[in-house]
Amino acid sequence: MMTKYGVMAAGAALCGSLMVAGCGSDAPREISFKSDVMPILQKNCVECHTPPAGSGYQESGLALSSYDELMKGTKFGKIVEPGSPVSSTLNRLIEGKADPSITMPHGKEPMTEQEIVTLSQWVAQGAKNN
Repeated sequence: MMTKYGVMAAGAALCGSLMVAGCGSDAPREISFKSDVMPILQKNCVECHTPPAGSGYQESGLALSSYDELMKGTKFGKIVEPGSPVSSTLNRLIEGKADPSITMPHGKEPMTEQEIVTLSQWVAQGAKNN
């Protein structure tokens, strides 16, 4: 028969193991450029940001049909700061934190909250070409 202290020790051990089992379950999964980011860009951005005739491309020089094009940025500079969504022009534009006249996607429905979160997580995770 277990003593009072034995029951308390077993309870503490059980609680500890449950806490350890739950650790890391809230960590965001790794976002893939190919599987997660590119479909969002294709749905919302590529139509205007394709050379040579896309209006977004003509205005900014930003092409978005590949990882390399995205990371090259615009004729004014890069738009993705790997590891820092707060510093990334891309994130400010899609989150509506820039001049309203250049909020993206321009003239279209805003991205969904999940699309914005996905792009932000990808940038925060280092904007990898994966």
